[in-house]
This record gives sequence, structure tokens and C-alpha cells, in this order.
Amino acid sequence: MDLNSLRKKINFEEFIEKVRPIVEDVRINGDKAVLKYEKLFDGVELKRLKIRKKEIDSAYEEIDDELIDALEVAKENIERFHMLTSVEREIRIQFEDCIMGKLYTPLEAVGAYIPGGRASYPSTALMTGIPAIIAGVEKLIACTPPNSQGDVNPLTLVACDLAGFEEIYCVGGAQAISAMAYGTESIPKVQKIVGPGNAYVTAAKILVAKDVAIDMPAGPSEILVIADDSANSEFIAYDCLAQLEHDPLAIAVLLTNSERVANEVRRIVQERMGETNFAVKLVKDLDDAIKIANDFAPEHLAIICKNAEKELEKIKNAGSVFIGDFSGVAMGDYAAGTNHVLPTSGYAKIYSGLTVESFMKSLTFQKLTAESLKRLGKIVVKLAEAEGLKYHAESIKIRLDHSKNS
Repeated sequence: MDLNSLRKKINFEEFIEKVRPIVEDVRINGDKAVLKYEKLFDGVELKRLKIRKKEIDSAYEEIDDELIDALEVAKENIERFHMLTSVEREIRIQFEDCIMGKLYTPLEAVGAYIPGGRASYPSTALMTGIPAIIAGVEKLIACTPPNSQGDVNPLTLVACDLAGFEEIYCVGGAQAISAMAYGTESIPKVQKIVGPGNAYVTAAKILVAKDVAIDMPAGPSEILVIADDSANSEFIAYDCLAQLEHDPLAIAVLLTNSERVANEVRRIVQERMGETNFAVKLVKDLDDAIKIANDFAPEHLAIICKNAEKELEKIKNAGSVFIGDFSGVAMGDYAAGTNHVLPTSGYAKIYSGLTVESFMKSLTFQKLTAESLKRLGKIVVKLAEAEGLKYHAESIKIRLDHSKNS
């Protein structure tokens, strides 16, 4: 069985051509174009794009206190994880008579796309906003689509506020991506766009990536589970169902050496969801399963077997790994503290999930002494001359001459 055949590849070239005129129109005509497409695609005539503070304040009044408390707990866990796992801001190393190092600095402006409209994803506001704030991003904005009444879901507004977004805009789709990439009269231009979205949003991100950084291309949600006979079949089945409910193109895969587990999980999934992009493959052993998993590079990888944690060191390609019976993927989606903005469609081979470093860039620095110059100068001169770069060589020779005379 070729598991990659489950990935019904979206032809992003086709979607890119569909969104290209939208992106270009917004780039040229700004708010006027954004409002036009909101009416065309979302069926709403917006009077303004920016959410006002009084709308955010009233959102808190609409949301149950227990739900706000749940967001607060999730926020605390996400902050703690991302603070403790972020890199040192400055790395300074003494190499003999040289000082060299690396300095991490935050991006100045970042835009996050928070899916919305028919469904809302306040958890995405936390996942995108919190690590950006920890990184030190100065200007953090969010775009999220309106519902049929032209409003943003109040829970999403509360989550954006708790996450630390400075500004929230009621706009979705490719028009939101273009607005953040190029700026409009209302929406500021950003350096990087993060956050998941549908095929049109992803196509727009790919299109604007020539002018602004993006986190990663994103496709339908997916999970791959590795399990042995000790695993709880219900746990596995419901983890699979949880990912499959995202989208008709979502994928769930079970690799197991247990016929019992395979049959039980298959039965539960089919009873509750019918025919879906769900596959079960019997493997000879866990090493075989891990080899397949590394080739598939799933967004979510669950390892549910005896001594599951020992298998982690064998994993090379996955967005996020969930170890053991009680590490349901939904825990990571909401409140465990890691991030649910993850690479899909096999991109885990070359991309990582969202972290604090996603909102930073690094520069290197060096400070050489006169001793360093004497030790390395002739080497640099020789190499520069070999490359035919006269003034590279001269810039060092003049320093060597100066050091001899001083």
C-alpha cells in the first residue's frame, strides 16, 4: 500500500491561478478591493475592517467564564513551553583570540491568519500569537473571516486578545493574505504571515512568498499511529476520527503488528464516519512501522506501544509526536503547550512546526584582535588572491602592514 496515495494532492497551481487576480487587485487597490471580495465571497458588506476595542470588550461578556478560564490555562501552558524551549538570544564563543557569536532578533511585524467564518478556531490565535509575543515581535496583527452577519466569533476575539494581538481585522481568504503581504489603507504590511487556512489561503501564501516570509505550505490535517497489541483500540480510533473531522481530505493511518488492534480500530472508524481517507496497514514489527512513518512524514505521529518513549529517538520526520495511551492529539491541539501549526503533506521532512524561533531571525558577529589578524591574515590574502578578488586581499594586507608598524 502506498500511503502517499492517500494524499489527494491539491493542485496548488490551479488555486494559485484563481487567487492571483485577487492578490494583485488587493495589492493595487487596497481596502476597496478587500471590501469587494468580502461581499463577493462572504456575502457581507463591511463598514470597517479593524475590530474596535469595544467589540473585544463585549466579546468577553458573551463568553462563559469557564470557557475563558480554559483559554487562560491553555495560554499559560503554551507560554511556559515556548519560553522554556526557545533559544538563547545571544550566543558568544571565544575561539583562541577571536570572539564570534550569533544574535537572535525578533521580526518587527507579523500577521497571523486565524480561520473562521462557518467555524472558529480560537486555539489558533493562541498558537500563533503567544510564541510571537515571546519572541518580541513589535507589531502583531490577526486577520480572521467574518460570519454571515459580518461579525467575528466572540471566542476568537477573546483568544486573540489573550494571545496579545495588537490589532484584529475582520477579513478572510486570499484577500486577507494579500492585505497583510502588501498593506492597505487599514491593514499594515507585515514581514511574515503565519497560520493555517483552506486551499485558497494556502495558494495565496505561496503566491506572496516572493515578497513576504510565510511559515509553511499547509494541506489537509493528518495523523499516523504506530501501535502494538498493548494499545487501546478506542483511543486510537478516536484520535483518527478527531483528525478526519477537520476536512473531507484529512488523512488517518494506522500501522500495527496486531490484527486485533487493526480490526477493532477499523470497525470503530467505519461505524462512525464511513468511507474516509483512513487506512490500516499490518507491519511485521515496530521498526518497519517507524521506517514507513519517517517516509510518510506525518503532521501528527502517535506512538502507542510498550516502551513507546524509547521509539522517539528513531523518529526523523514528523510535525509533532504523541507518546503513549494518554497523549491524545487533541491535547496538543489545545492545551498541552506545544503548537498545532504543523507541516502537513510530507513537508515535515523539511519544515518544523511553529516555535518562538519562527518569529526571529539571526545574525552572526565576530571580533578579531591584532593577534587574530596575524594568525589568519596571510591565509585570507592567499584565498582572496586565488579567487581574483584584489581588494578583498588588499583590505587585509593594509591591516597587516598597519599592525607591523604599530
